Amino acid sequence: MNKLSQFWQELKRRKVVRVITVYAAAAFVILELVDIITDPFGLPDWTLILVVVLLCIGLIVSMIFSWIYDVKPEGGLERTKPSHKVKTEDQQLSSGGWKIATYLSFVVIIALIVFNILSTGNKSGASSVREKSIAVLPFANLSEDRGNEYFADGLVDDLLNRISVIEELKVISRTSSEMYRDRGAKSVPAIASELGVSYILEGSVQRYGNKARINVQLIDAINDDHIWAENYDRDIVDVFKIQSEIAIHIASELNTILTSKQKMHLQDDKTKNVKAFELYQMGRFFWNKRTGDGYKTSMEYFEKAIEEDPGYGLAYAGLADTYNLMAIQGWIDKQEGRDKAVELALKALELDENLAEAYTVLGSIYDYVDWDWENAESAFKRAIEINPNYATAHHYYSQHLHITGQHEDAWLHIGKALELNPLSFVIRYVSGHEMYYNDGLFEEALAEIQKCNELHENHPWIARAELEIYWRLGEEERAYEALKKILNRDSVYNLKEAEDIYKESGLNVVIDWKMEIDSMDTERRFQAYHIANTYGMIGENEKAMDWLEKASNMHMISPHLSFNIHFKNLHNNPRYIAILEEMGLGG
Repeated sequence: MNKLSQFWQELKRRKVVRVITVYAAAAFVILELVDIITDPFGLPDWTLILVVVLLCIGLIVSMIFSWIYDVKPEGGLERTKPSHKVKTEDQQLSSGGWKIATYLSFVVIIALIVFNILSTGNKSGASSVREKSIAVLPFANLSEDRGNEYFADGLVDDLLNRISVIEELKVISRTSSEMYRDRGAKSVPAIASELGVSYILEGSVQRYGNKARINVQLIDAINDDHIWAENYDRDIVDVFKIQSEIAIHIASELNTILTSKQKMHLQDDKTKNVKAFELYQMGRFFWNKRTGDGYKTSMEYFEKAIEEDPGYGLAYAGLADTYNLMAIQGWIDKQEGRDKAVELALKALELDENLAEAYTVLGSIYDYVDWDWENAESAFKRAIEINPNYATAHHYYSQHLHITGQHEDAWLHIGKALELNPLSFVIRYVSGHEMYYNDGLFEEALAEIQKCNELHENHPWIARAELEIYWRLGEEERAYEALKKILNRDSVYNLKEAEDIYKESGLNVVIDWKMEIDSMDTERRFQAYHIANTYGMIGENEKAMDWLEKASNMHMISPHLSFNIHFKNLHNNPRYIAILEEMGLGG
């Protein structure tokens, strides 16, 4: 200890400690300055690391220099004398200036630390705003041929598919960004605020002959500053290489850390056949119409895409999606549609094991047709693992979790789906009508349905939701207005008769009258379940139970039975329990 004490005293005598203190203060100032000017001057990311290395080398040199040499009071340098040759008054005389410098350095260091803490606090307060989140707006079609708009939309889809696998990057779904195709005078910061993102990518596409010109620009939406812009003028066959370059550039500009798998995905071309790519995009366009004719047309395009490129996994997944929805919605035989959808989804995964779309289709089939809850869970988890930004997977998974009684997790995933696709009518409807409503949060449910109406005014689903919500809120007049919208859409109902029954006997009776008419139509898929649902709403529990059994016997019952608030009074009914057990949802 004595030697250590002597060494410490010698360090202080040779002013090494003071040099370190002053040097640290100066280094701190330099590092803060470099950190401030890096972005404005466009300095590379390694600039700060280089400065740190140079400062460390400088510190070592300064310490050695301080040990060997001393500054004379009258100026100049001299070799430091051994301690036994130095007089006490000389030590005191030479130390005065250094003491002042040391004290000032301490003050500077403390001030900078306090400033840095306050600055960090301010940054953390804004961290949620500056998160790594992006929306890709529809690319403008600059070609004279309007048909090239599908090609431009396809490029957006492909780009989103590439960057959406980056887990630390929140990527808004195209359904939401599509709302800003004709944005008018709406500014980029306003769009970003509505979508909840920090960055916006916008661009344009022009095709001429066998060439394509793509212009893109990445914008810091908070400050409305252009971060990066690039023009690509290439042969059409190189379009996928351009997409890969854009995706990698986005990841680099947003300082995302990519795994080797993510890098491979950014560079992965689902097809190299431009014609197949265009046909697939046309298929998705008609699939999104969610109509019988739309499905039929989409199937034709998906099949043509597969003919062009038999190894195009996404086209098989699109076709599987179509068969699945047609089977569930009753456009084709349920079992045949189910079998075809599974076959196609598995074929898609055989060609490309990293297709979240294919796993999501399988999860939906396992839930709504097979009642295979374990495999559904696995399929949805795999889809989200592959693509954490796939809003549809989170949406379907939330429904699966609600069905199987995992309600807290269900809320997390519907929230994630809305975060990724805030302007999706379907996801917002599920949030309001399935989640809030069935959890007894009727005011919140109504607010969501009103947002749905803003997104898709007078959609037929809205009137049904309004009827049920206003019924629960005790607002009979509004509930009846919603019922009239339902009756108006189908000529099978006599509106004058409905009005007379309502005025004479009230809403309950007119609903019962509607159910009698509906019960005559057994061709509609899930009709028996819908009748049971309505009887459950108005408290006709025995009738509700009878129709549930009919739906169960026809294998046309919805797994939403497990959380449907209209059947709450049936939870102790042995017939209701038997149906749940048959579906594997009992216990």
